[in-house]
Amino acid sequence: MEMLINSGYVSTDEKMDVLNPYDNSIVDTISVADEKIVHAAVKSAKDARKEIVKLSSRDIYYRLSDAVDDLKENKKKIAKIITQETGKPITGSYYELDRSIETLMFAAEESKRIYGENVPIDAGLGGEGVMAFTQKMPLGTVAAITPFNYPVNLAIHKLAPALAAKNTVILKPSRLAPISGLMLAEILANHFPDGVVNTLTGSGQMVGDILVTHDDVNKISFTGSVPVGEHIAKNAGMKKVTLELGGNDPTLVLASADIDRAVNEVVNGAYLFSGQVCMGVKRVIVEKEIVDEFTEKLVKQTAKLKVGNPMDKDTDIGPLINHEAVEKVSNLVEDATRMGATVEVGAKAEDNFYWPTVVSGVKEDMNLVSYETFGPVAPIIEAQDIDEAIRIANNTCYGLNAGIFTENVHDALKCVNMIESGSVFVNKASTFRTDNMPFGGFKNSGIGKEGIKYAVEDMTRTKLIGFNLK
Repeated sequence: MEMLINSGYVSTDEKMDVLNPYDNSIVDTISVADEKIVHAAVKSAKDARKEIVKLSSRDIYYRLSDAVDDLKENKKKIAKIITQETGKPITGSYYELDRSIETLMFAAEESKRIYGENVPIDAGLGGEGVMAFTQKMPLGTVAAITPFNYPVNLAIHKLAPALAAKNTVILKPSRLAPISGLMLAEILANHFPDGVVNTLTGSGQMVGDILVTHDDVNKISFTGSVPVGEHIAKNAGMKKVTLELGGNDPTLVLASADIDRAVNEVVNGAYLFSGQVCMGVKRVIVEKEIVDEFTEKLVKQTAKLKVGNPMDKDTDIGPLINHEAVEKVSNLVEDATRMGATVEVGAKAEDNFYWPTVVSGVKEDMNLVSYETFGPVAPIIEAQDIDEAIRIANNTCYGLNAGIFTENVHDALKCVNMIESGSVFVNKASTFRTDNMPFGGFKNSGIGKEGIKYAVEDMTRTKLIGFNLK
């Protein structure tokens, strides 16, 4: 697919192949944007602002609703592309599309609920006889920079609220998996005036740096790594930024837990999309009293998972995004075993595949759990009691999601109050998310919240309007 600028398709002589992680075949070839094209996309978005602000909230609602219908019609085609360009099992790709359809519906509904408020100016000195109210105004142009792992859902979480709030948008998808995001943007563009929706492909560094520093871009919404997020924060100037960064998410399994329930949740949370999920279960912290039973059951469930062709509906584990990702995961597991940890099952690497892996005897200072491991690994850390489990959970520079398993309400309340994380779930793994909840972490996990209502709020600015009634 080509880039979309001012409702026209744009290509360049420099091309880049998008590879299927399953067999390294070429899924498609995309153009690499140059500086001139990036500036053209920004100009297109800026010029289109005057057109989208003319639209009523009712009109925005119907345009987004019509886009929902188109996304439904193209669900199978886009899901297949997601699997081809990311290696995500096809059942997971269908689920991503179902979530994306719902997210777009949330945005359509939220476009009718962007309220100002009455301000009691007469409560202040000199305010007698003055009436005032606020109005929510669009920011202008929102640049969305997205990663490979949820190429449609993470794009819709940025584009849909921006459009609901009457902003224009520029999407820069990951070069590793850009096609499905471009297909989404094309659907949205078909329902809005020329230039409202634009796309750019190619070098993340060059394109991103221009968007981040450009005076005519008013907000950056980025999902990706901490180093890139820090670079954006340092260079964005007076722009608004939303940064959804990494996670080293803990799931605590306390002695009072329903162990079978915890095992099932951890299996899903640690191995979902081969562990390439920012809110996936990255550390399993288990109280000493039950660690042997939990480990035995987790190993048994892990061994049942089917590794194979992601287009097969029975496949549980597909490939990682590329061989470099496999090597990183493999090196972290090998490093942990050298330091005394034990591989209970898995740790097999072949081509772009890494088998789901349980590692026991993990210490909190091992690199496997000190950093974000982006792969299908469930590292088990033993804790003496609930207090140590909470301390270990907080012993990280990240704070995205956390899960706790316990049947004791007092232990649950203690954990949710003391764990430093943007979301904490009781009897759910850290991987849980719905698309209408406020999503975003503490510490190095980012700045700001996604979730349509919360993103819309951050994609507007507040204007005060006052009348002297004297």
